[in-house]
Amino acid sequence: MNRLKKIKEYYNWGGRFLNDKFHKEASILSEKEINKRPFRYDVINYLLNSFKRETNYLEIGVRNPDDNFNKINSKTKYSVDPGLEFKLNPVDFKLTSDRFFYELNQGKILNKEIKFDVIFIDGLHTAEQVDKDIINAIRFIQNDGFIVLHDCNPPTEFHARESHKYEISPAMQNWNGTTWKAFLKQRNNPDISSCCIDSDFGIGILTKGIEMGCQPKKSNPFYEYSIMDENRFDALNLLSFKQFKVKIEKKV
Repeated sequence: MNRLKKIKEYYNWGGRFLNDKFHKEASILSEKEINKRPFRYDVINYLLNSFKRETNYLEIGVRNPDDNFNKINSKTKYSVDPGLEFKLNPVDFKLTSDRFFYELNQGKILNKEIKFDVIFIDGLHTAEQVDKDIINAIRFIQNDGFIVLHDCNPPTEFHARESHKYEISPAMQNWNGTTWKAFLKQRNNPDISSCCIDSDFGIGILTKGIEMGCQPKKSNPFYEYSIMDENRFDALNLLSFKQFKVKIEKKV
């Protein structure tokens, strides 16, 4: 009897999840993002192709290189990942991004004077770590280069949860983390121009070379998701890929 009661409880809870408005909304928005185009590697290749020179590319946070790195077309490219999520880890530098940039600054790897045309940041999706990665990347980017970030436009607060492990949230296994906070911090940096392409859960672009748009009009000093959500287009400078290409074509 107790076993039947427990089965009934599980069944009822399952029904509550399936019919919960937050779960329904998150499921619809997840599917919408998954079906958007272009993907991040399409945007990165577009940017690399915009340069009239042989390019130099760096990827921070690779996991399985077939997902992105192997799809990138660049004369020279380097990959960095400690291998916590993909044990094969066939990357150039099997290091954390902090260690990689430290050794690069010290001249222990590559050349401390090296500059990259595009640096793609897709490592640990916490605001603190992404902020570190951006600050380090700025030191090694060309004056007309681009820093690209994934997961800058979480469709719900559940996608923007701090812990990846909580997979029964309305966002399920989809996780953008708090990357958006580090991106928003740079949106307020007067020395950096920025926008977010409305595709693939938000492809953030940081550059010094092109005017991408205005800084956010609405202040969000504590990086509250609800404030960002209410002012999403302003906060992230959210653009379609078509709108973004117009800005790049002006540079060319």
